[in-house]
This record gives sequence, structure tokens and C-alpha cells, in this order.
Amino acid sequence: MFDSIDDWLIIAVVAGILFYGSSKIPQLAHSLGRSVGEFKKGRLEVERELKAEQSAPTGGTSTAGGPTH
Repeated sequence: MFDSIDDWLIIAVVAGILFYGSSKIPQLAHSLGRSVGEFKKGRLEVERELKAEQSAPTGGTSTAGGPTH
């Protein structure tokens, strides 16, 4: 009966209206949008840092592990 994600989305919206009332829905949507934006910004920052780490030249000396013989 509830095979599609669309069915679950409709159920979630109806439940949200019942629990929070129709006046809270725009506030919830705004908060969700800001959260998604912050998540994307953080993901881009991490990707940028990883790319910078990969392209940084290695000096040939290792600080981890100490001397090897």
C-alpha cells in the first residue's frame, strides 16, 4: 500500500499539519532549508580541504612512526 516515497511524504505532511498546525509548517520548511544549506556549505568546505591536502607536496619526512632502520 505504501510502496512509494511519495506516499510516505504525503503521510508525513498530513502528520505534520495535525501535530504542529498549519501555521508552523512554513517555519519548519524554513529551518529545513537553512539546515540543508549549512550541510552543503560544510560538505564543500571538507571537499576543498581534502583536495588541498591531496595536491600539497610531500616533503619526504614523516612525523609519524619515528626512524625506521
